[in-house]
This record gives sequence, C-alpha cells and structure tokens, in this order.
Amino acid sequence: MLSDGTARDRDIARARLQFLENEDPPPTIVPEGIRNSWRRCKYLGIGTDEVVVPYQPDYDRESRLVRAAAPIMDRLERALAGSDACVIVTDREGWVRDRRVGEKRLSAHLDRVHLAPGFNYAEQFVGTNGIGVALEERRPNVVLGTEHFNERLQNVSCAAAPIRNSVTGRLAGAMNLTCWNGPSRTLMAALVQEAAADIERVLYESSSSHQRALLEAFQQATHYGDRPVLCLGQDLVLANSAASARLTGDDHRLLHRAADELGHAPRSRKEVQLTGGTTVLMRCRRVDSPAGAAGYLLELAFTDGPSDRDRSPSGTRSRTGARSGSGARSGSGARSGSAARSGSRAERDATRPWPLPGLAGTDPAWNTVSRTVSRCARDRTPLLLHGETGTGKSALARAAHALTGAASAPLVVDALDPQAADAGAGLPAVLRAAPAGPGRALVLRNVDAVTPEQGPAVARALEAAAAQGTWIVGTLHRAPGVPEPLRRCFVEAAAVPALRHRLADLPALVHCLLRRIGAGVECAPEVLPLLRRHDWPGNVRQLNDVLGQAAAGRRTYRIELRDLPPFLHSAGSRRLSAWEASERDTLVQALLETDGNKLLAAQRLGISRTTIYRKMRAYGITLPTRP
Repeated sequence: MLSDGTARDRDIARARLQFLENEDPPPTIVPEGIRNSWRRCKYLGIGTDEVVVPYQPDYDRESRLVRAAAPIMDRLERALAGSDACVIVTDREGWVRDRRVGEKRLSAHLDRVHLAPGFNYAEQFVGTNGIGVALEERRPNVVLGTEHFNERLQNVSCAAAPIRNSVTGRLAGAMNLTCWNGPSRTLMAALVQEAAADIERVLYESSSSHQRALLEAFQQATHYGDRPVLCLGQDLVLANSAASARLTGDDHRLLHRAADELGHAPRSRKEVQLTGGTTVLMRCRRVDSPAGAAGYLLELAFTDGPSDRDRSPSGTRSRTGARSGSGARSGSGARSGSAARSGSRAERDATRPWPLPGLAGTDPAWNTVSRTVSRCARDRTPLLLHGETGTGKSALARAAHALTGAASAPLVVDALDPQAADAGAGLPAVLRAAPAGPGRALVLRNVDAVTPEQGPAVARALEAAAAQGTWIVGTLHRAPGVPEPLRRCFVEAAAVPALRHRLADLPALVHCLLRRIGAGVECAPEVLPLLRRHDWPGNVRQLNDVLGQAAAGRRTYRIELRDLPPFLHSAGSRRLSAWEASERDTLVQALLETDGNKLLAAQRLGISRTTIYRKMRAYGITLPTRP
C-alpha cells in the first residue's frame, strides 16, 4: 500500500503530465500557488527536461544582503551538518548569492541542476521552484517533489520565503531550504520563514540611523487613524495607502521641495499645488536622528477646491482676525493677508499644468519650460532652449508664438543646413532676409553649429531682428555649446526635459500624436506598458516616428503589439552592433508571428528552442502576457 505522501506525489505527477499534454487547467488536487506557476511556465514555454539558466560569475560577494545573511547561514550550516538539507540565499531577481549544503551527494545534485552561486533560479528560467515562486508571488511557499515544473528538480523538495527590507518595504531577496524528498520536508516552511525573519532583523539593524528614525516616525504617525502620511528622506520614501493612492513621484518631489523650504521650523504648515491641480495642506515635521536631520514627516489634508479654512460658512472668504470687537481690521493686517494670499496663489500657479496648442504634458519640468516659453513669447524676450534632439524645442516655440495670437508662423533656420551654413555669408544673409517686426518670430536651430567665423555676423543679424520687434529663439543640445559672440543675443535660457524624464506624460503624448496621424487611430491597452519600458533616446520625435510606422502597418483599427518595431520588445542595456540588431529584430518578428510560441519560432528560424531562450535572455526580449 502506498503511503499518503507517495500517492499524492503520483497524483500530482499525473496531473502535471495531463496539463502539459492539453489545454485543460490543472486539477484542484494541485495547490493553487503551484497551479498558477504551472500556467505561467507553460505560457513562457519553459523546458521540462533540461535546466538552462543564466550565469554571472562576477557578483558582489560583500553585498549588504550577503553580509546580513552570513551569520544566519553560518548557524544553519552548523545545525544541518551531515543532513540531507541545503540552505540558499538569493537576491530579489533570483540570483543565487550563497549556498550551504549538509552532505556531498546533495551538493553534487544541486551542481548538476545549477542551483549554485552565480546562477539564476527565477521562475522565468527554471519553472516552478521554491525560489522562483516566492519571488514571483512575494510570499512563503513550499514546492514538493513532483510539483516542480522541470523533471530534473523533482527529486528534491524546497521551501522559500521572501526577504524584505523592513525600512523600505522592498523585496531584498529570498531564503530557500532544499532537501531530498522525504518525511522531513513538512517541517521546512517554519524553518525557512524563521531564517528569513532573522535576516530581515539584521538588515534593519544594519540600516542607517536616518532610515530607522524615519521608519519609527512613520510607524508612530500611522498607528492611529488613516489620514494620508508621507515620510521623505534623502533616498527613502514611505507612504501609507491613503497617501500613495493620491500621490505620484512628481508630487513627492514637489512636497519634498516645499518641506525643504520650511526645514528650519520644527513644525509648520503650507499649501502645495500638486501636479494634477489638487491643493493639499501639508503639515510638516522635521525628523531628527543621532546623526542629524533625517528627513520630513508630512501629514496631508487634500481639498478638491479652496480649503475650508479659507471659506466662511456662507461660502465667502473669511480672514483670520476679521471678527474683532468693531468688525474692522488694521490696514497693515489687511495688506499682509493680501500679500500672503498672493504668494500662495503664485506658488499654486507655478505648478499648475500650462497647456500649449498642439502639445501635451503635465510633468512639472514640462510645465516650467512651457510657462517660461509662453512668457518670453508674450514679452518678446530672446530665449535659448536647450535639450536633447527630438524633445520638442522648436514645437514649443511655435506653440507659444501661436498663443500670442500671431498671424504668421515662426521662420525656422537651421545652422546645420548646408545652404545656410555656407562658408560665405549664407547664414547671416538668410537671417537678415527673414521678415522682421512685431508679431514675427525667428527660430535659429542648432546654435552650437554656428562657426566662429560666422558668429559675429549672425549675432548682428539676430540683434537687428530683435530691435524691430521679432521674437528670437535659439535651440541647441547643451547650453554650454553657445558660441561666445551669440551669448549676448539671448536674455533667458530654459531646459526642455527628455521624454524618459517625463514618462507620466506618455499616454497624453500618444493620444496627441495619434490625432495628428489620423482620425480613429488608437492604441491597444497593452501597447502603453511596452512604450513605457523604452528609454526613447530620440525623444518625442522618435515616438512620433514609431507611432506613424505602426499606424501605417496596422491590420485593424488600432495599433497592436505586433505592429510595433522589434526593438521595442527588447530591454537590453548595451549598444548592439548592426549584425546583433538584425538578429534581434529577426527573432522578435518570428516570435510575434507565432504568437510567442518558442517552439514554432525556433522551427521557422531553423534553430533549437534552447537557442531561442538564450538569445531572448541575451537581448532582453520579453513578450507581454496574453489577454
């Protein structure tokens, strides 16, 4: 008669084979966490009879996690000496960083399946295993024998628990215990969770005094009530659910800046206008540690309109001190109250979105440059715009000029134009011939390309146009690149942010650009997450080109993932050669055409499925989850 454990293992093994052979979901005999992992593995096309994992021989053997885990690993190694068990620590991405084994036979087996330091045991590479599932689901789990997706791992059972940094709340890694299949496997979960908690305690004790002070202040403030609370340090942000649900990363920066302005006061209040236009009343308290100022604790009160303290019950504005015995106020008090309100309005206006015709974006840096350009266009102040290629410098000048009500578009002259940059009098002559006067604008692109010989003549031409009322705008990549003779031609300068620095504006930008492409063109919901992954070195111009090409080649009314160029499906960080880029594009195209089926893509390309996986890892190729 089979034991209960053996009978269960055989039932699980049979359920796994049935799941692999057809599309039916795993039966309920399989634990829910294991079923979910099997589904992910089957979709990713992970192999079931070989272990192919990435390897990084060079890694930091003195990392904070490794140092924190070392005493716990030493203790467990002594306790497990001679037993058929092994303890392992991985980082948050699944890279094995330390391993201690109780017996040689188990050590040899783990070496054969590459469960050793330097190898990666994330679920996406190995399939269902303790480490991979713990990192994927962010909770403790046990994977017993036949529950492993890969057959080569089914001789062992493992339990794993995530390790969290209790200060930041972020995942730091995983603690894993592996042993041969047998009766002792039922005790693994408690042991591994205790070890993970011990590592978390050491991590907390090794954190800086600043971080501990901020965490303690945050815990005290959130112990009672559910009001929005935010704790801001130099490299740490803590927020409860009430605050995180209404604040963005840009809001954090605005609030941190406002807190810095009040940092000299131990407790103070201030109204801050957030990026979405909402006003928040911020009560700020500086948090100190033995090493000095650690950061700020902010208690927030959101308002949908003017704050309650600024309105009387009847709806009219009331002023502090207005109800005196005679019902009058002193003149100085009225003036100071008016000045305070004016200052508050100015601060709110400085962060409020500033739309320009034909452009999109509410990022604070974009709002700032939009306001600056609009003001310079209104006042006819010569302006220098600097930023990466394709960020929209000329588009900003055109939009701000149109906002003034001008009837004519700006004249754009490019210093890199071969005809304008002729060694003779080409560029100065073009600038002198430009229409000048009130209501006119002249944009000189690539100011840094003006040659030293042409510099004085170009400067005189720009000054002459400005003297007649023309608004002068110069654009270039970096502000220090302005030739010396031209520096005096520009009164103000503003930086235009790169697209990768304002990805929160991506949905609005995509909508705006698609409207230019044609009516009725839209993106499928899964397209935006893929666009956000790219760093867009060509900025808005590159985004516009990608959307234009995708729209031209789309097969339905909307842009699908398969319509996007192959490079967007790759997250590799290094620069590829022309041959590598061609290979990557061919691989992505084959995967898209086969709907992500690795086996069919391999057959179509005439390579093995193992090579497909290796190339996908090398180029950082990821395919989105099917709906």
